[in-house]
Amino acid sequence: MSSFSTPAIILRRIDFGDYDLIINFFTLNKGKISVIAKSAKKSVKRFSGVLEPFSVLEVVCSSSRGKGLPVLQEAALKQPFSKIRTEITKIAYASYWAELINMWMEDGKKQVHIYQLFQSVLGELDLGNISQDALSIIFQIRFMKLSGFCPDLAQCGNCRIEVEAIKKVKIAFDVVKGCLICDRCFSPALDKIYLSKGTIKQLLWVESGNLKKAGRIRFTKTALSEGLKFLEAFVPYHLGMEPRSLKFLRQIRGNCFEKHT
Repeated sequence: MSSFSTPAIILRRIDFGDYDLIINFFTLNKGKISVIAKSAKKSVKRFSGVLEPFSVLEVVCSSSRGKGLPVLQEAALKQPFSKIRTEITKIAYASYWAELINMWMEDGKKQVHIYQLFQSVLGELDLGNISQDALSIIFQIRFMKLSGFCPDLAQCGNCRIEVEAIKKVKIAFDVVKGCLICDRCFSPALDKIYLSKGTIKQLLWVESGNLKKAGRIRFTKTALSEGLKFLEAFVPYHLGMEPRSLKFLRQIRGNCFEKHT
């Protein structure tokens, strides 16, 4: 029997039998892991009010080689991020980010920078000082960069002409190839999305800038609209499937838009 301790963020929890829970954690020290919390639904004292989605915990788990999932022994709440769970739009955004990590990350592969990114955007989402749309753009583009699938927004993917030298105000982005296509290399057959130069500049700044400073950027209304449409097409395509939480997010956003029109 061996044990380990690590900071961890709850990605997902699933009922297992009458009393147990299977929990997917994204941890600082071990990457994505799945553990079993025995009697978690029955015991009032042991895990009461702790095992909530998006919370940051310090967990202690024990495991026996070849004997199933690690067992959650202790869980201390570090950052509850409780305000996220009070608003449906915040729940929708956090669920989308969590599902991307849960679907994309390999089990047991340490990813410190992605963990820090996830913890940071959850903290800002909880505080509510930064637009939820802006946070989602920040998370998605930096997540893709850290995962090695960052879109090429600096130049035409075909002829390599830089963005500033492209004459068009709006430039086509080839979702399949993951790059911009200038007007000279454009083909009607492209699976394309259009991005204005202003949007591209802001996305490039978020991609390469300091994470703390990225939260201070003031996205234009156009950049928010184009950026979300672009990333919510690009990310699922390269993931290989559309997360269920993204459909829920779009529905919630649509309902919110209708209420304000």
